[in-house]
Parts: sequence; C-alpha cells; structure tokens
Amino acid sequence: LDVAAQAGPLCDQSQHAELTRFFPTAAELNACALHDLGMPGKRMAAIKGLASAAASGAVNFSSAGSLSEFIAGLTSLPGIGAWTAQYIAMRALGEPDAFPADDLGLVRALQQDGAPPKRRQIKERAQSWRPWRAYAAIHLWNQ
Repeated sequence: LDVAAQAGPLCDQSQHAELTRFFPTAAELNACALHDLGMPGKRMAAIKGLASAAASGAVNFSSAGSLSEFIAGLTSLPGIGAWTAQYIAMRALGEPDAFPADDLGLVRALQQDGAPPKRRQIKERAQSWRPWRAYAAIHLWNQ
C-alpha cells in the first residue's frame, strides 16, 4: 500500500519518512480485491479467510495460548493446513517448538541413502528435539 495514500493514526510518516510502502492490516487486506494478483481462487479465499479471522480476533497472533491451540485455530480455517500453521507459528509467534514436518526441505535434509523419510518418521525423530524443534528445522533448512 502507498504510505502517502494510507497514512493514518497507526502510520505516522514523520517517524518513518524512508518508508514508501507498508503491509496492510488484516482488515485492510480483507477489504482488498486480490483477483488481480494472479493466484488460484482457493489461495485467495484462504488469505481472505485468514485476514478476516485475524481482523475479528478469532485468530490471535500473540503467544498467549498454547502452540496446539494456535495450530488448531489456524487449521480450522479453509485452505490453511498444518504446514502453513506451523510455519506461521515459527515466524510470526517465534514459537520455538513449531515444526512443519511436511516441509519438503526437511524431508530432503533428513533422507538417508537417498530414501525420503515418511512424515511419521520425521515426527518421531523430531521428538528428541523438543522444545526446540523450530531451531532444528531452521538448521536443517540451512544444510
């Protein structure tokens, strides 16, 4: 969004003169027409649903609840799966035990003798990394 056109009480340009763009709030994103972005309709619907849930407070992006409650809340939204919910928990909440077990990069990093592990095997192996599985995922992604 253009800062000059959108400046309001939450975006004081005098404090951030170097900024020319900012990411919209959940309510603003929910109000945006996304059809010109060239993404599939289901993905647009998922983004709109997440934005609507965040704007209404149905999804809370604070670390007040448990990881399992956060994951359950996000995955109850259409188009939001376990990988997305775990990744959001890692990046947006800084949740140290979030672990996107279905991630292709993790599958590749954990393969042995060229054989990719099954999701169950990845989850079992990651149990010993608790409560720091997010750090293990980042380490594996950087291999």
